Amino acid sequence: MLLTGNALCYGDNVDTDVIIPARYLNTSDPKELAAHCMEDIDPAFLAKVKPGDIIAAGRNFGCGSSREHAPLAIKTAGISCVVAKSFARIFYRNAINIGLPIIECAGDFHDGDALEVDLSAGTLRNGTTGESYVFPPFPAFLQKIIEAGGLMNAMAGGDIA
Repeated sequence: MLLTGNALCYGDNVDTDVIIPARYLNTSDPKELAAHCMEDIDPAFLAKVKPGDIIAAGRNFGCGSSREHAPLAIKTAGISCVVAKSFARIFYRNAINIGLPIIECAGDFHDGDALEVDLSAGTLRNGTTGESYVFPPFPAFLQKIIEAGGLMNAMAGGDIA
């Protein structure tokens, strides 16, 4: 599975409260959540993001509460993948559960870098700088979950083993 998009960069310890502020958690509507995605850390996020773009971040992305609203808001806003130096473990699992691929990679990226992520090969290429990175490829069952749009869809379709 190949994902391409421009990088939108953030630092370390981006928590779920800035990904989707708690004041919007009275809904589970993905479009409503996406409308407020990242607004407390980057008020211009929605104006910048294009379908397929990739969030690139530092360490401990998705720390904080265990809500699935955060990766759901990111995915519904049009982000195809999140690349970070590390993730909070519960965020990692929640992202996979809703079908948002997330990659741990130690690269340094800048806003607008053209990124290409190959989940099957375990490679990330920065088309802007020419640098390439390697990460453990997604196992086939995780790729099936991502391709199905999340764990529940994959289970409903009997598409994971």
